[in-house]
Formats: sequence, C-alpha cells, structure tokens
Amino acid sequence: MSSDFEGYEQDFAVLTAEITGRIGKVPKLLGDEKKQMVANVEKQLEEARELLEQMELEVREIPAQSRGMYSSRMRSYKQEIGKLEADFKRSRIAYSDEVRNELLGDDGNSSENQRAHLLDNTERLERSSRRLEAGYQIAVETEQIGQEMLENLSQDREKIQRSRERLRETDANLGKSSRILTGMLRR
Repeated sequence: MSSDFEGYEQDFAVLTAEITGRIGKVPKLLGDEKKQMVANVEKQLEEARELLEQMELEVREIPAQSRGMYSSRMRSYKQEIGKLEADFKRSRIAYSDEVRNELLGDDGNSSENQRAHLLDNTERLERSSRRLEAGYQIAVETEQIGQEMLENLSQDREKIQRSRERLRETDANLGKSSRILTGMLRR
C-alpha cells in the first residue's frame, strides 16, 4: 500500500519539476507558443491535482499509527501545488507586463529583471524552508514512532522474562512432584 503511495510521490515530484520548468519559460514565449505552453501547464497542474487525490485515497487506507507521517507529507504537497499555481499566475502576469511595456515603450528592464530575480530567489527560499520543515516534521514523527516501538519492545521483554521465570518455577515444581511420586511408588 505504501509502495503505491511512494510511486505516486515519485510521479508527483517529476510532474512538479516539469511544471516548474515550464512556468519559467512562459514569460519568455510569444503568441501561439505561449498559448500552447500555458495549455500544457494547466493540463499538468490538473494531473498533479489528480495525483494528490489518489495519494489522499492511499493515505486513508494506511493504518492509523502510520497515517500521521503521510498526512504531513500530503499537507506539504498541497502547499507545493498552491505555490505552483501562484507562480503560474505570476508568470502569466509577468508576460502581460512585458507586452504592455513594449507597447508603451517603457524600458524598465533592469529593475524588472532585478525584481524577477529577487522574486525567484525568495520563492526558492520559501520552497526550501517548507521542505526543511516537512523533513523536520517527518524526523520528529519517526522519532516518536521509534520511542513507541522501544516502549513496546521493553514491555514485551518484561513479559518474556516473567514467563521464563514462571516456566522455571513450574519446572522446579514438576521435578519435586516427580521425586515425590517416585518415592511413593517405591513404598
């Protein structure tokens, strides 16, 4: 079951990487190429949303003790889709701003380039921060699961030791009973 989820995760990672690359190309394209690229990105965003729905269905079938880790992953994936959609809208707006500047003869390229560069860097930092936070949450959840497993193992060890002690006592009692019966038979 988790292997299906991991397969969906890999597909999602590949798809989001393709979407990110195409979103970066949208402002640079003109005319029909731009329209085709926009249509492709919209189609891929829809595919990514469908993958998220499949992943949510898989998470619902996972046992409750493991579900928390997968749920936090799903939240980060949903945030990533939201970010990609916002980036896509921004790239379309950036394209319309460039066309407007060309038509009006406005030559603010250097400040626009700097602004775009700063926005790109800010977005990368935000994505990295989200991924680090998601990784931290996974590590915390993994640690909690590990602690629970250690407690369970400790309890199981105590049960086994008590059972072993009872078995020794029973064996000793059986030995005494056997000697007593042997003595009675001799008489």
